[in-house]
Amino acid sequence: MMKPVLNWTNAASINSYTLRLSCTLVFALLYTFSAFAALPPEPKRKPLRTKNIIILVIDGPRYSEMWGATPGVIPNLSTRLKGKGVFFSNFLNDAYTYTNSGHTAITTGINQPIDNYGAELPAHPSIFQQWLKQTGKPATAAWIVSSKDKLNILGNTADSVWHDQFLPSLNCGVNGPGTGYRADSLTLIEVKKVLTTNKPNLMLINFMEPDGYAHAENWNYYIRGIARDDRYVQQLWDFLRKNKNYKKNTTLLITSDHGRHLDGIDGGWIDHGDNCQGCQQIFLLAIGPDFKKRQTVATKHTLVDISATVAKMMGFTFEQSQGQVMKELFSRKKLRDLGL
Repeated sequence: MMKPVLNWTNAASINSYTLRLSCTLVFALLYTFSAFAALPPEPKRKPLRTKNIIILVIDGPRYSEMWGATPGVIPNLSTRLKGKGVFFSNFLNDAYTYTNSGHTAITTGINQPIDNYGAELPAHPSIFQQWLKQTGKPATAAWIVSSKDKLNILGNTADSVWHDQFLPSLNCGVNGPGTGYRADSLTLIEVKKVLTTNKPNLMLINFMEPDGYAHAENWNYYIRGIARDDRYVQQLWDFLRKNKNYKKNTTLLITSDHGRHLDGIDGGWIDHGDNCQGCQQIFLLAIGPDFKKRQTVATKHTLVDISATVAKMMGFTFEQSQGQVMKELFSRKKLRDLGL
């Protein structure tokens, strides 16, 4: 059998082809490496400075007696505190404008019609239960401190999977359910005791006086209740910024659960509970180390957005919430840090 003859022409062609292929591969590799090298490094996400969140609910003031007449009876909120954070002027309870429903919307992220006398538990677990489960923290790391005894319900849920599980600590009313309401000044004292002794990371506070005195048809005490709560909010903020455990790492969300009827509607300021503008129009003032300052937001947000925002900031999942993170609170850099 004759062997194939490799002449110089064939050899040169093969060598040329091999050289071109090698060069092509080299250039392709160099291009790939240079492309990767040209990509900017992924920016590092910095953790938020917020380590603690306190939600403070002033129960039942009408917008017209608060932010509609500033400084009026809220000089601390409208002058000393407003410039420290973000004020939401179009913040609503656009669902069930009663005390227990409003607070349930805050703590569960779901608008639920619920018995207003404390005889019914929320249908879904709260941010406190979810946070305690996911972090493994003790019950003393999460607190509900309320002037109204009936808000004891916020600590638990009717959900069979979550019922009596991962419960926060409670301090509601004079001495728990059925013992009656207490003055907001006494609630503030209890709040400070809890913060000093237990050092919780997550807390909800209820101040009840505006709502209580309005239902009693006492206009002067209704206004006095708003003015007192304005002072108590300032006193709480002063405590937080001086306390070594809370200064520079604590976010304070100040809101209300519902408003009151507009004049001429079903008794006016004395009552609430429908979808009139007076009942739905509330407010949110958000102050914290990760928020913008001296900002007013006109975009509509509602009570259920509080839970979504708290969960994102505290780093736990809360998929049940009907709300959305209030991105207007944060700078672009902070939004990147949050993965938003």
